[in-house]
Amino acid sequence: MSFSSRTPHASVSRRARSSQRGFTLIEVIIAVTIVALMAAIFVPRLTRFIGSAKDKRAQTEAAALANQVRLYMTEAGMSRCPEDFDLEVLTEGDDPLLGSKSDLLDPWGNAYVLVVPGVANFDFDVMSYGADGQPGGELENKDIVNGRK
Repeated sequence: MSFSSRTPHASVSRRARSSQRGFTLIEVIIAVTIVALMAAIFVPRLTRFIGSAKDKRAQTEAAALANQVRLYMTEAGMSRCPEDFDLEVLTEGDDPLLGSKSDLLDPWGNAYVLVVPGVANFDFDVMSYGADGQPGGELENKDIVNGRK
């Protein structure tokens, strides 16, 4: 009597194992729904956090640039900031106060602006116009002046 290696019991267990290998459509839909819900909750928070970090960086950089302008004015013997003062002067000369012109860009890649006379300060303001690079605006487009919003 010869026994075959294929017994009915062996083929049933192979079929049972092969049907357990993948995910059902319902499981995939549930997993995608959970991921979409998590993204809907966390992406806006992450975006606000990144925007807030850029605002704080712009505040710090604007205040530092204002200090560099004051230092330049002191070294040049100026009592007031001239209306035609260009921030690029801080990157020029034998002993520049800033390393490169890229130091004059805000976190959104727009150039900081020097406003003489100042709006928030008497003599001058160093401003970032925010993400849109235009005066005014709200949220990430708001103006940042000498370290103040």
